[in-house]
Order: sequence, then structure tokens, then C-alpha cells
Amino acid sequence: MKEERLFTSESVAEGHPDKLCDQIADAILDECLRLDSHAHVACEVFATTEYVLIGGEITIAGGKAPDYEGIARKVMREVGYTSAELGIGCDSCQVDVRVKTQSPDIAQGVDRGDILDQGAGDQGIMFGYATNESSGYMPLPVSIAHKLVRRATALRKSGDFKGSRPDMKSQVTIDYTNPKKARIKTVLMSIQHDPDVDMGAFKKYVHEKIMIPVAESFGLNSDFEVLINPTGRFVIGGPHGDTGLTGRKIIVDTYGGTGHHGGGAFSGKDPSKVDRSAAYYARYIAKNLVAAGAADRLEVQLGYAIGVAKPMSISVSTFHTKHYSDDLILKAIEKFFDARPGAIIESLHLTKPTWKYQDVANYGHFGRPDLDLPWERLDKVEEIKKFLENASKQ
Repeated sequence: MKEERLFTSESVAEGHPDKLCDQIADAILDECLRLDSHAHVACEVFATTEYVLIGGEITIAGGKAPDYEGIARKVMREVGYTSAELGIGCDSCQVDVRVKTQSPDIAQGVDRGDILDQGAGDQGIMFGYATNESSGYMPLPVSIAHKLVRRATALRKSGDFKGSRPDMKSQVTIDYTNPKKARIKTVLMSIQHDPDVDMGAFKKYVHEKIMIPVAESFGLNSDFEVLINPTGRFVIGGPHGDTGLTGRKIIVDTYGGTGHHGGGAFSGKDPSKVDRSAAYYARYIAKNLVAAGAADRLEVQLGYAIGVAKPMSISVSTFHTKHYSDDLILKAIEKFFDARPGAIIESLHLTKPTWKYQDVANYGHFGRPDLDLPWERLDKVEEIKKFLENASKQ
């Protein structure tokens, strides 16, 4: 009997306490960039029972400052935390602001006049990953997990999903035993609910109105194992049930554990922080290369030194799926992609975005069909294809 090859990824909804903190931090970033497109922002948020703490280092030209408390309360209201009973109350909770300006020692290495000479805001390693196993060039387990909580949240907000509350998690196990025919083995959802909910009807709704439609939308099987609120009860949730903190869902934010992660979180950081901007760019490189046929699966690593513009290293892994040599793939990266922090900011329009950073704080920063994100665009594919084909003939 052939041994099963299983892989599991998870996601969390916008009402998860960690994600609530990510959204507040990124909503603050959005407002800082609106006030000053060159603002330096490193914002951290902590949430617990009826309390939110906003801290970090933020520098805005002219000494301007956003309404930190007002932003936090607005985000909580949008998510659905309108009373302490639900986990935290947007109007009743205490909001404590402890923000200072950025260290001048860091600023002198980042601010260099010409944006293309801008140094990295910190040392670090960033990864970007892409695979052709799904239309969005993302791993199936995390893509399905994201869609489950997105659909459940949309149904909650529309009023159709009766008895549900904001805090939710999903987990999906994919069976890759037959690599040509992946199957869903198990779907798990834990969803906060009202105390008087009919749990039988609640679970039936989750299975029939959320799980099965999402599985079918990926063209996958619906005869998977189902787990819904396996502890039996999930009334106490949000920051009251579990404290929240920015940057604690970095695997949810990226590839669900399929690809590597450099360790740096995204939310609350302006684009001069390569933790964020270079991770976006590495995904942009990987996705365009896979779409161009360089490999079926591909991961890019970028390494940086604080204050230095040029990456210290660029490397590629193709997991035995490459269609061209590693040297040729690296030459394509060198020819078509400029991974200096300033060039990344310029090419992806990261300081003057047409989207909101708050929107990517939920349901993953990559593979987002609902958002027109510049690092998800496939605008280098044709050039890369021609280059690889021509170079391989020489």
C-alpha cells in the first residue's frame, strides 16, 4: 500500500485577535502614507480583554500624526467587535498609544536622497514562492484555507450565517499521494458563535454552505473528512479569549508552510523595511518565472544588509522541477528584476498604493484574486519566456 503524502495549512479570519492587531497596524500605515508618502513606520499592536496598546516608531514629515485611537476603533467596528461580549468593544475598550519617532541611526542608512540609492531598513533574508498547482500560483492547502474563512466572514457580515461571531480559523489537509490528482483529505473550521446557537444546524450550515462550495470552486472532491468546532463550544473569542499581537501569523500571511519564511512580519511596516517590500518582490520574481515556464515550483531568496542597497545574495530553488538551468534562471532574474529596496518601492508603487495595506493584512498577502496587487502581476512573463528560449538555444 502506497504511503500517503499529506500537507496541511491553516488560515484565520479578520476577527482572529492576531489579525485584528495586524489590521490596526496596517490601517495606521495607510494613514501615515496618506499624510506623507515617505513616512517611516514600524507599528506594533497588542490586544487583550477591553484593551488595545499601540506602540512603535513612526516619523512623518512636518510632525503630523494620525488619529491612532480613532483608527483602532474604526477597524474594530469594521471587523464586527462592537461589544465586549464578542471579545472586545470598539467603543468601550481602552486604547493606549505609546508611539515614538524612528531612530536617527536607522534613518541615516535608509535616507540617501535618490530613492534608488536607498539602503535596506534592516538586515535579513526574504523568500518568495510560486507553484503552478493552482491558478493563482499558490499552494492549494493555504489557498483553500483562506477562501474558507473569507467566505464564512462574508456570510457572517451579510447576516446569512446566523449565530456566528468574528473569530474564526480554518485548516486544510491535502493528499498529494497521486501527484497528478491532489485531493482534500480533511477540512477543519473553528468558528466563534453565540451561546444559544443550535450547534447541529450551525455545523450543517458550515459544511453545506461554506466547505463544500469552496472545495468545488477549486474543482476538488467534496467527500473529505469534516471537523467543525471540535472542542464542542467556542463562545468566548477575540482578544478576550486569546491575546492578539502583530506579526504572529506570518505563515498564514505567506505560503502556509510550503515555502520558507525569513522570519520577519509584514504588518505595520513601511516599504523601506525589506521584511515586507523584498518579500513582496521575491514573490513577484518567483511567480513570473513559474508562469514563464522556468520551473513548476520555484523559490527565490533575497539577502540584505542594513543601509546597503544592493542585495547581499540572490538564490533560487526549483525542487527538481526546473525546465532550465539554475544559472540561466539567475541570469533572467538579473536581467529583468532590480531588487534594490528603492527600485522595489518604485516598481511596485509601494509608497503610493492604489490598494490599502489593511486589505492585505487578512487572508494572505499573496495569491489574492480579489485585489489588484502589483507583486501579483504577470507582466514579465513574455520577456522571460523569450529570454529563456533564446538563451537555451545558444
